[in-house]
Amino acid sequence: MKSGFVSLIGRPNVGKSTLLNTLINEKIAITSKVAGTTRNIIQGIYNEKDYQIVFLDTPGIIRPINKLGKITNKQAMSLVKDIDCLLFVVDASAGLGKGDKFIMEVLKKTESPVILVLNKIDKISNEDILYNITEYKDLYPFAEIVPISALTKDNVARLIEVIKKYLKDDVLYFPRNMTTSNSKYFMISEIVREKLFDVTVEEIPHSLTCHTSFYEEKKDIININVDIIVDRDTIKKIIIGKKGERLKEVGSKARIELEAMLGKKIYLELYVKTIKNWKDKERYIKDLGFLDY
Repeated sequence: MKSGFVSLIGRPNVGKSTLLNTLINEKIAITSKVAGTTRNIIQGIYNEKDYQIVFLDTPGIIRPINKLGKITNKQAMSLVKDIDCLLFVVDASAGLGKGDKFIMEVLKKTESPVILVLNKIDKISNEDILYNITEYKDLYPFAEIVPISALTKDNVARLIEVIKKYLKDDVLYFPRNMTTSNSKYFMISEIVREKLFDVTVEEIPHSLTCHTSFYEEKKDIININVDIIVDRDTIKKIIIGKKGERLKEVGSKARIELEAMLGKKIYLELYVKTIKNWKDKERYIKDLGFLDY
């Protein structure tokens, strides 16, 4: 058999998390139209009879404005070395940007082969796809260039076949039935965070994070508490909503998905807490699951 590790790297909102879910054919990472949704490294495990590919979805690389931003950048940067290949995912419909050029400079530090993945081709013409290919390949010696649409799954099967050529190991790293190594507690908090994206205004998600603070599994029900951490009381009021209606909506949406994921009835309690400047406080960043690489 052949196996290996493959990192997904790129600017925020280019579709890395959607691509990971499509590759694994299961929801491993939360998705949102809001840029910067992914904050932790998400592992997705792809299995075939003779292959196992461990995909690592990294936070989008941005110019950091606080300690959390610096940490997520470090997480992403740490995964350009010692892997079998890199998928540099770009939004083909948006065109080449300064962020892409910055990442290509970073990629010059890796000895691993880099595959350029032109995502969102469902939004552009064949002529535009060819223009993108020419523009990017003139700036970096990519090992391969694969146009895809993670949303419509167009050409994703070909991407997997291309990746297989670069796998170097012959070790089964995870059991065949595993699709992610992320804990269920992490997945619970991420699902709540995704539902918050669905019901709050665009600028709110960047000011919050979620943490599963209590988990108790009984015969017929699972009791779960999730803390929603924000940095200002005004945001806390927005999340709770008038008479608590917005928070109830988040809880209802999250509970439906959690019951499907965990296979049991869920009793979910959400608590909104204000911790001023939590994104700059190392103690809280580590307690909330962000590791300083």
